[in-house]
Amino acid sequence: MVSPSALLACPPTEASAPRLPRQADQRELQAGLLDRPAHIDPKFLYDALGSSLFSAITQLPEYYPTRCEAEIFERHGADIARHAGTAQTLVDLGAGDCAKAERLFPALRPRHYVPVDISADYLQAAVRRLRLSYPELRITPLGQDFSQSLSLPADIPEAGRLFFYPGSSIGNLDPDGALAMLERIRALCPDGGLLVGVDLVKSSAILEPAYDDALHLTAAFNLNLLRHVNAVLDADFDVDDWRHVALFDRRRSRIEMHLEARRNVRVAWPEGERLFAAGERIHTENSYKFTPQAFTALLERAGFASVRHWSDSRGWFSVFGARA
Repeated sequence: MVSPSALLACPPTEASAPRLPRQADQRELQAGLLDRPAHIDPKFLYDALGSSLFSAITQLPEYYPTRCEAEIFERHGADIARHAGTAQTLVDLGAGDCAKAERLFPALRPRHYVPVDISADYLQAAVRRLRLSYPELRITPLGQDFSQSLSLPADIPEAGRLFFYPGSSIGNLDPDGALAMLERIRALCPDGGLLVGVDLVKSSAILEPAYDDALHLTAAFNLNLLRHVNAVLDADFDVDDWRHVALFDRRRSRIEMHLEARRNVRVAWPEGERLFAAGERIHTENSYKFTPQAFTALLERAGFASVRHWSDSRGWFSVFGARA
């Protein structure tokens, strides 16, 4: 569960601009709801409320990735910065509130910061704060979907680009999609590099509570997706008809999030409808978990070299550094 990479191509835009034509989102949502099994892309988790809920989730005791990643940068930050080298431009994929990248500014000292996020409104507020705190730093916010089409404006020099992809966001993509994403990043940093957060395989007793917490914030985050779908598709989902489900599929090495119908329910929108039987699910997100060896191999297949990784004290999470 991480800030999403999206599945539709979209040119980069200033963060205040619309993300995608409404009709494209509507077509995608309708296709997913009519598919069997039904699914909704995780990018739709991140409207303004969803982004705020996710920020709250990262503070929960069950949700370890944020704390593990912060520990890694605190303990190994100098070594990571040496391996990363000079970062003329820091490109932050799935930037959210920009807090993770901001903590790297003292070590990496970028001249140009490019935060990229699907939730343009949420990103805009973070950028206003950064511009007050770092008036000398050039900041170019981009409201963009980036998992199948990643591009940067022509005025961002190729030299010295360092891509930062934190929080195990890469895990939202299936293995083929993750490889394609890494290849796109590699193509955009011919002499630069990548820092990427990766969640590691561990016991389901640790993994599942991180996606189904005692305060039910993750449930609210997942259920808010239905409110967002209602707004975009003009559908009539009632969140009381649905429950949040999170489980670890060890065979696929991934956490799955679903919304499960509590009862038989018919959902309608202007161009269609669907009857969901009690117990039927809508698949809303995957989060793949890796071994260090498997992710190193993935980076090398994508064309990266000089791969290193640093882990937290419990070995639950890693930050990988790789050079182009």
